[in-house]
Amino acid sequence: MDFFNPTTSSVDDLVFDYEEEKKVILVVDDNATTLRGIKKILEKQYEVVLANSGTKAIAQISRQKPDLILLDYEMPVCDGKQTFEMIRSDEEMADIPVVFLTGVNDKSHIHAVLRLKPAGYMLKPYEPEKLLSTIRKVLYGEESVE
Repeated sequence: MDFFNPTTSSVDDLVFDYEEEKKVILVVDDNATTLRGIKKILEKQYEVVLANSGTKAIAQISRQKPDLILLDYEMPVCDGKQTFEMIRSDEEMADIPVVFLTGVNDKSHIHAVLRLKPAGYMLKPYEPEKLLSTIRKVLYGEESVE
C-alpha cells in the first residue's frame, strides 16, 4: 500500500481532479426528435445515452448501468410500463431511478403511471428547466431553483 511521504512526493502528485464524473442518463423514446431534443438539453451536464425502444434500453442497461432513466410511457411493441417492469424485475437494474415521460394527460393514465411508483413523471412537452430540475431532484435530492 502506498502512503503519502512529503519528502518524496512532488506537488504535482498531490493535485487531484475534483470534477466529478458526469452522471449517465439513459433516454428511452421511440421519437427521434424527442431523443435529440433531450440530449441537447442534458449533454452539457450529463453523459446522455439514447435508446429508441424498450428492448434496446434493456440491452444498453446491461452494457452500461445508468444513474437515471428517462422513459417514454407510450411506445410500440415494448411500452414504458413493460420496460419499467423488466428493469424492476432484474436485481442488477432494480435500483435505477426511472422518470416517465408521457404525452397523455388524462387522469386515469396518470394514475396508471403513478401506480408503478417511478421516481417521477413529466408531461410532454416539457420545459427544459423543468426537466433539468426534475433530474437534479431525483439524482441529488435538490429542489428546483427558480
